[in-house]
Amino acid sequence: MKSKRANLPRSWWPAIFLLVLSSAQSFAQERPDARLIQLIQGAEKEAKLVWWTTTNLDLSQRILERFEKKYPSVKTELFRAGRGPLLNKILAEALAGRYAWDVLSGSGEMYSPLMERKLVVPYRSPESKAYDGSMIGWDGEWIAYHTNSYVLGVNTRLVKSEQAPRSYEALLDAKWKDGKISLDSDAYPVLIGLSQAWGKEKAVNYLRRLAAQNPVVKRGNDERVQLTAAGEYPLVMAYASGISRVAQKGAPMEWLGLDPVVVQVNPLQVAARAPHPNAARLFTDFALSKEGQEMVRSGLREPARADVESPSSASLKGFKRVVISPENYQDYKEYVRLYQEIFRTR
Repeated sequence: MKSKRANLPRSWWPAIFLLVLSSAQSFAQERPDARLIQLIQGAEKEAKLVWWTTTNLDLSQRILERFEKKYPSVKTELFRAGRGPLLNKILAEALAGRYAWDVLSGSGEMYSPLMERKLVVPYRSPESKAYDGSMIGWDGEWIAYHTNSYVLGVNTRLVKSEQAPRSYEALLDAKWKDGKISLDSDAYPVLIGLSQAWGKEKAVNYLRRLAAQNPVVKRGNDERVQLTAAGEYPLVMAYASGISRVAQKGAPMEWLGLDPVVVQVNPLQVAARAPHPNAARLFTDFALSKEGQEMVRSGLREPARADVESPSSASLKGFKRVVISPENYQDYKEYVRLYQEIFRTR
């Protein structure tokens, strides 16, 4: 039996070609590659993932819940602590020969002690192609999980928009003297960042002049932001994400970028002696994926992935950014000493 060939108009050919190409691309995207299949199979055999983090508990739990939903054969365990206690726990357990964690998300200050003791291992996630070069360690031993941008928070009931200081120099005006500015006693990355941008001498001299304003210096970003929202201080130097969180709840707060904006990287790392190495890499891929980073954004944190924009990253376009990567903490103790001397916190 002869088949009849349909004579399609030539004008239809481009549309048909695009439809076929789109279907092929969609099929290729949905089909997991051999590496991923192997990783999933390995993680399913291990059946567990242990994540140690400094990120807030609520967001971390939600991310693990989503991961377990995606990979139900892998059960998860979470441990959350501040950077000092968490680093001390890791080092103490390693000294005792105990290696319980698979993945760590912490602060940049933790990087050098872990590297010196060979407690982390390079891992180049396929997701890293979606990250700016400043968000990835040159050796693959870390990649940014989220960032913290240091900005100036303003209580809008106490300070009119046109009166708010919009530069570092403006903070030295006499009207902001004697308890009008709240500073973090642990904001050592600010000194590191300004030293990178201006040179160490100029940065130290600036902070000495700022200290002469008699700011209120105490520890804790969230607590200081809340006190500023309550009217305790007109101005607060803090993370953009923390100020955004209270503003979203209706507090009279807004934040302003000061040029240059100091950006602190919070890295994600895989343990060199991870008890569940396949699960560690599978979770790292998930945390760095667009889905994982959108969850970071939903928790009002600053995602590090380039194609997941947060309100703060959008608002800071046009500002010069000074990124403090984990490698920038090599002279950390000296910067801590200088900062404490300047603000007399010790």
